Amino acid sequence: MSTITPPRRRNVAGDILILMTRELRPVAGDPFSLVVGLIQPLFFLLLFGPLVVHDTTTGTAHQSPWARFVPGILVMTSLFGTAGTGSNLQYDLQGGSHERLLVTPLARSSLFIGRALKEFVPLVVQAVMIVLVMVPFGFRPDAGGGVLGLVLLGVLGVGIGSLSYALAIAVREQDWMFWTVHQTVLFPLMILSGMLLPLDEGPQWIRVLAQFNPLTHVVEAERDLFAGQIATPDVGYGFLAAGTTAVLGFVLGLRTLRASTD
Repeated sequence: MSTITPPRRRNVAGDILILMTRELRPVAGDPFSLVVGLIQPLFFLLLFGPLVVHDTTTGTAHQSPWARFVPGILVMTSLFGTAGTGSNLQYDLQGGSHERLLVTPLARSSLFIGRALKEFVPLVVQAVMIVLVMVPFGFRPDAGGGVLGLVLLGVLGVGIGSLSYALAIAVREQDWMFWTVHQTVLFPLMILSGMLLPLDEGPQWIRVLAQFNPLTHVVEAERDLFAGQIATPDVGYGFLAAGTTAVLGFVLGLRTLRASTD
């Protein structure tokens, strides 16, 4: 009499690692794509930066005029580098590769989480490259705080990337809607974060709105961390904002994926 062997339970962590490796392989095979992604932030740093750091109205207690502007650009890199990644998933949805993954024995949740966690690696690599480029210009980041700042950037990037993937799945039948929402949300978040220009002297209503923007708290946290000020309320709020964004992105993304496959 034969016995039926129950199906082996999937190792979700292993499946996530498989998906991360799959998604990182094109980046590793074409590292020049990371450099291309730095063109916009470097333009802001080299052309817009000098106008800001020499403006006395942007004075700061940090040790270098670049200490305020460079962390803001790093957050901008996280925002622009991950907010549009959902378009890659749209290509997979249209080309059928996403459906082929759905019929594999990989855990369904890993298909989303693996993609989202992949954003951490290229984002941190790009941030390190920006920091190295700015050191000759006088930017002097604190080593320990800088490492924590890179971790914070990665967490934020994972959260924004998750929301981007969730949006791509939700509007898979109307792909034009992805870029409409993308452009509508992206620039207000950027302007209301204070990453480029300080909001301290702005109208009251702008300062109020900025407090509801998670990027505002991440920007302030990055400025403290790269300046070596680790145990500050702004750092705590920054990690809370980035962590909340990541959790929200995972929850919405997994729900959207589940609804699209039921």
